[in-house]
Amino acid sequence: MLTFDDGPSSVLPELLDILKQENVPAMFFWQSKLLHPKRPWKRLIQEGHRIGSHTITHPNLTKLDFNAQYRQLAASVKSIEAITGEKVDYFRPPFGQYDENTKRAAEKLGLSVVLWKIASIDWELKDNPQQIVENTVHHLQDKSIILLHELEQTVEALPQLIQSIKQEGYTFQLLP
Repeated sequence: MLTFDDGPSSVLPELLDILKQENVPAMFFWQSKLLHPKRPWKRLIQEGHRIGSHTITHPNLTKLDFNAQYRQLAASVKSIEAITGEKVDYFRPPFGQYDENTKRAAEKLGLSVVLWKIASIDWELKDNPQQIVENTVHHLQDKSIILLHELEQTVEALPQLIQSIKQEGYTFQLLP
């Protein structure tokens, strides 16, 4: 499964174009502070992708107490659901950092925590999109969740990444 963190960003339309051309579904974990009604969220949903929470402001949740963590998740979910009209079932903690309070807050909100199996390291590879492909393809396994971000270098690498994954015999799907 392809997942994209830290959006919605200005490159979202380009990512959606590639995903549509390749007929690949993806999961987007969004910071609700970046979501406003003019972002192309309708297209994302219409084309079969899903939106999960990535909090409001992307804090390291382990540095916050339970109440602050709960507020980050609850407000993010409420905002995403209010704008999109879609139920949010999934949550990815920023930086992949979480603790017992995070798990309790997510459970209280009915959210499943989604991490990843393969980190593309795309956030560090602005000048080397080819390395994003290599970082991912060399670690593929059945049911791998791949961490990507809504970044220009990811847009550049995505077509080759998808083709390479398909060439390895894998298909793409979303969580139920």
